[in-house]
Amino acid sequence: MPSIEIQVLQGVFTDAEKAQIITRVTDAFGSVAGDTIRAGTSVRIHEIESGAWGYGGAVLTTEHALRMRGKLSPK
Repeated sequence: MPSIEIQVLQGVFTDAEKAQIITRVTDAFGSVAGDTIRAGTSVRIHEIESGAWGYGGAVLTTEHALRMRGKLSPK
């Protein structure tokens, strides 16, 4: 059945937040696809090491992502 993969930087989300993401993504997908498909939906969160991700030529770190989430004050 469906497999949904989410990539995030390591250390940005707590275990409780990751569990909430998995539950809510599954529920959102199931609300469109139906309960039978929802029951077979797999959601995996892959954590990428800080500094091993970039966009637009800039390296993204856990610190950057925490700032984006408002978990650290801006520099």
